[in-house]
Amino acid sequence: MTSTVPALDTRTAEGSALQAVFLDMDGTLVDTEGFWWDVEVDVFARLGHTLDESWRHVVVGGPMTRSAGFLIEATGADITLAELSVLLNQGFEERIETALPLMPGATRLLAELAEHQVPTALVSASHRRIIDRVLASLGPQHFRLSVAGDEVARTKPHPDPYLLAAAGLGVDPTRCAVVEDTATGVASAEAAGCHVVAVPSVAPIAPAARRTVVSSLEEVDLTFLRGLMTQKR
Repeated sequence: MTSTVPALDTRTAEGSALQAVFLDMDGTLVDTEGFWWDVEVDVFARLGHTLDESWRHVVVGGPMTRSAGFLIEATGADITLAELSVLLNQGFEERIETALPLMPGATRLLAELAEHQVPTALVSASHRRIIDRVLASLGPQHFRLSVAGDEVARTKPHPDPYLLAAAGLGVDPTRCAVVEDTATGVASAEAAGCHVVAVPSVAPIAPAARRTVVSSLEEVDLTFLRGLMTQKR
């Protein structure tokens, strides 16, 4: 059915336009960064190891190959990366089957982007099996495409996921806004040339050129995202 709501005019005073919005998943739209850490703690406890709380800042926001690899090396656990990845994914799936809390403002922002027909993509370092589970709750109709961490040769902090999303939507990444919650995700989006809104979930993120830091998604709406396009490099 064709929407009766006209697409929002995303032209800026300088004639540029917001072409698309890319959203991270864990810690940005869904309050699950803590879930991953809890699962990692549980899995390693069963392996006979205690994780240091300070390691949480090291593993947050990164691909599983990096975070799991770091924890194996840090603990000396007798497990392969492939075996650990299976256990972590299984543990996370069990967690989100019983609860999948959304971040404040997430539902409203997704509805607004959909209402005004803004091309939107979900871009995550999580594996496809996890993304599909979460999409069922977020509403797959809110996204024209999604990019998973196990679908790119190099995931975050490399620019590949966001470049792939831009190519899939046929847009210029420099005319796109990205919403991220970790330094790893921010680095990926900035390397792709996107304008970034950082909503820190675990570790602080400092403002920078083409990077705006807010405390909550409740501060972000389409007018706000459109305004990012006037920022200079």
